[in-house]
Amino acid sequence: MDDEYAEAVLSVVERIPPGRAMSYGAIADVVGSSLGRGGPRQVGTVMSTVGGTVPWWRVVTAAGRPPRGHEVRALAEFAAEGTPLTRDGERVDLRRAAWYPD
Repeated sequence: MDDEYAEAVLSVVERIPPGRAMSYGAIADVVGSSLGRGGPRQVGTVMSTVGGTVPWWRVVTAAGRPPRGHEVRALAEFAAEGTPLTRDGERVDLRRAAWYPD
């Protein structure tokens, strides 16, 4: 794994405010605009490898789903932060919760 890329991803994730979320693809776009490389899968690799030190639950799929195997914990974090969810309560409503850095 590229340390520079990993640090850039973690930096973006650390800045996502409580109650908000970003998709893997959105993070890849932000990081890619400065480093010129990477994509959603690379963001996923960073998050699964070293993402435990940042608010990982704020990173979701393009459909608003939390990471597989971590749904229960992520949904508890969303509830605690007041993150807008879809009607079924299983996904983040990205229309209302999406965040992008300035």
